[in-house]
Amino acid sequence: MASYELSPFHACPALTIVGAIEQLHTHGLNVGFWVRDPNQSIVWPTQVEGQPRQDFLWEHTCFEIFVGVKNEDYYREINLSPSQAWQAYAFEEYRYPEHMPPAHAHDIELVHLKRTHYGINVQIDLFQFMSQHKLKWSDLFLGLSAVVETSNQMHYYAMQHSGQQPDFHNKRLWIHEF
Repeated sequence: MASYELSPFHACPALTIVGAIEQLHTHGLNVGFWVRDPNQSIVWPTQVEGQPRQDFLWEHTCFEIFVGVKNEDYYREINLSPSQAWQAYAFEEYRYPEHMPPAHAHDIELVHLKRTHYGINVQIDLFQFMSQHKLKWSDLFLGLSAVVETSNQMHYYAMQHSGQQPDFHNKRLWIHEF
């Protein structure tokens, strides 16, 4: 299991987030996000039943996994809400197509999503995505990020940041490789 302390875009010393990635089997992925919030400042979305697919989860506290493919432009974005709602998006290249919400990705399956006492844990199945594109684990790289809503503002966490604004879609900042 590999773990990464996510960096805030703007300093926020009271909140820390660690993301951990574990390959489960030939196409399975387990990701955990551990949140340290000693001041209890995070606004947690209300829990929903049945792990529905919902759009615009990033407008509130949300954790994200980006799945990139080496030497290719296409990628997937997976949004995970502590409410247990989720969504997966398909991009052909950097932020394209541009319409909102982005095109849904139906080649990623959610196996398990649960809010825990430390944050959230998710298991996803990449079988269809990897099979359709004839990919091996060594072809993939991942980016982890989080949008955290507090009572007074939004905070943006990622493995790395560059530029004047948070940009989770910048593939150069996705650093986990298998």
